[in-house]
Amino acid sequence: MIENHERCIGLVGLGYWGKNILRNLYELGVLHSACDTNKDMLSEHKKHYSDVAYTTSFSEMLRDPSIQAVVIATPAVTHYEHVTHSLSAGKDVFVEKPLALTVKEGEELVEQAKKKNRILMVGHVLQYHPAVIRLKEIISSGELGKIQYIYSNRLNIGKLRTEENILWSFAPHDISVI
Repeated sequence: MIENHERCIGLVGLGYWGKNILRNLYELGVLHSACDTNKDMLSEHKKHYSDVAYTTSFSEMLRDPSIQAVVIATPAVTHYEHVTHSLSAGKDVFVEKPLALTVKEGEELVEQAKKKNRILMVGHVLQYHPAVIRLKEIISSGELGKIQYIYSNRLNIGKLRTEENILWSFAPHDISVI
């Protein structure tokens, strides 16, 4: 479990969503290292966050004992492998959704985290959106009565990804909110 909050987190993946996580972890003062295979991307981020350690080697980052937790913001197809290696290295893990691409892999990761006594979290950011929090309060108060039906409509599809099924990209948001 994370004991010292100062610069103890490593981030792997600085692309579409990773760049936002990089900024937030940096602003919180907890970012130790950032990892990506794209050297140009590392150089670009180094201009803005020069006191962060940058590497192209995920395994090198995992060997660093000062890194207590890893944030994984890589393509979904790599999540299972990256989470497995992170847990094996004794790190707590926050992984962007989806946790894995199969139920079996997801269950294995949860079991690995339990056996290693590590924290394993999946990024369901909409649960923390003020509108969702308020809606939950209204529903919990009974103001809306008994909820019998929920309809979800995706209005902004964001970035289209080819490495995963559309359900893996968007359905987790709706399901986690519901």
